[in-house]
Amino acid sequence: MRKDTEIKFVGQPIYGQLLKLIDKGTYAELVREKKSDYYYKAFGSWDQLVPLLFGILSRCDSMAETCEGLRAMSGKLNHLGIKKAPAKSTAGDGLRNRDSSFFEALYYKLVGRYKSFLHAWR
Repeated sequence: MRKDTEIKFVGQPIYGQLLKLIDKGTYAELVREKKSDYYYKAFGSWDQLVPLLFGILSRCDSMAETCEGLRAMSGKLNHLGIKKAPAKSTAGDGLRNRDSSFFEALYYKLVGRYKSFLHAWR
């Protein structure tokens, strides 16, 4: 196998497909409305959302485990919209300091948008 095919995923990974379900316009509107990036220059809301979802889908027990898992995929993070895995301290600070109302509002926007699809699974 050539080195360049080892670095990049072939096709679109499922996790990347899930992230594409988030409408960028709605997302940017919520960031402005909730001012979730106001105090953060290097660790934006998207940089926090990606590790949080990765941790949930990977069944990680801690933020340290999540960051280590992302660091293991370091060459393959460009499809997620982040440049590098966050440091454990940065991710922890984001969890402690960023208001959770942004993520709550994003959740309810996604549920509202995909309600008909989710309703079919009941």
